Amino acid sequence: MQTAMITITQYCTIHEIEADFVNSLADEGLIAITVVEGDRFISEEQLHDLELYTRWYCEMGVNTEGIEVIKHLLDKIRYMQSEITMLRERLQLYEGF
Repeated sequence: MQTAMITITQYCTIHEIEADFVNSLADEGLIAITVVEGDRFISEEQLHDLELYTRWYCEMGVNTEGIEVIKHLLDKIRYMQSEITMLRERLQLYEGF
């Protein structure tokens, strides 16, 4: 199955941002850039994250290092929320006895 790809140039033109921002996200490991015949692309699956990072950058003035910190904290919160849900289910099981 082939993944749909979007050129970095096209994305930057649409969102009126510099390509350096997208490159810095790739340098931080927040997105992956694929190079095909000299053109740089991002996969469609990463588009949601890239748009989120772009909003943080443009609307809130968060730099790429800050974006990395925010992403890490949100991932940690999601993990802890799932762990709380699992623990609540286990607690309900034991309370039933």
